Amino acid sequence: MAEPIILFFIFGVLAGLMKAELRLPSQIYDFVSTLLLITIGLKGGIELAKQPFLSLLPQIVAVFLMGVLIPLLAFPVLKLLGKFSRADAASIAAHYGSVSVGTFAVAIAFMGTNNIYFEEYMALLLVILEIPAIIVGIVLAKGLSKQTQWGEVAHEIFTGKGILLLLGGLFIGWIAGEEALGSIKPLFFDLFKGILALFLLEMGIIAASKLGALRQYGFFLLIFGITMPLVSAVIGIGVGLLLELSIGGTAMIAILAASASYIAVPAAMRLSLPEANPTLSLTASLGITFPFNVLIGISLYYELAVIAHQYFGA
Repeated sequence: MAEPIILFFIFGVLAGLMKAELRLPSQIYDFVSTLLLITIGLKGGIELAKQPFLSLLPQIVAVFLMGVLIPLLAFPVLKLLGKFSRADAASIAAHYGSVSVGTFAVAIAFMGTNNIYFEEYMALLLVILEIPAIIVGIVLAKGLSKQTQWGEVAHEIFTGKGILLLLGGLFIGWIAGEEALGSIKPLFFDLFKGILALFLLEMGIIAASKLGALRQYGFFLLIFGITMPLVSAVIGIGVGLLLELSIGGTAMIAILAASASYIAVPAAMRLSLPEANPTLSLTASLGITFPFNVLIGISLYYELAVIAHQYFGA
């Protein structure tokens, strides 16, 4: 039986390709995305309250280093093979070193539907993974320049809507705990998949609108947008095995690694690399990689995690 939320995404893509007037009103989209971000944060905060923060340091360090490694791998491919300018290559690489909250939300739904256990503190790692790729992308483009306004970049990262809502949800879930959050459970937890369905409908329409750029920039972005997530997922699986996570946890790290940002990184790149073309990054991350991960990647990465644990797990 097909997953309903995936069908909503496919519906959105088809509507977008037909240029149908089906966009959600901006206020509704803001409400839906706000609910998703806070709910993901709350879930991570609840789990964070169950264990000492210091016990998560190995996971935090490993994920941070993964966020540094992936854009370093993507940059020379984009620069040498894709023939992109230094700024564009660095910007696209930063998008792929960061993470997609939408993909993560779909992964949570996938795990829940299939009753697959995973470590709930993944929401904390989601926030951690937003940061290093942005820094690496700026350094790749400009070097360690004194002209880089790091204070403004940090402000853009931590006060951007996505990160702020995730951190707020994490903090509330951590302080309040699972029992105290029972009173708001119907809105934030029980309706999660319904809200996600509306979000994916809108994302499908937006993704379809980005596909037209392939005519201008060729099929390199198409190849890169599918191949890079596969490479990153393998790296994520390796990190999951190294940290001795569950199969579901390993799959979630792979999904985080394989996703590409289309919220936090575009905002930071617009501030720090205004010369970079945002259409290139968003076409790759939102028009190609996001649909690939939602339709194929998430289930594929889980199956790879299962195989990896069979052969290389403890």
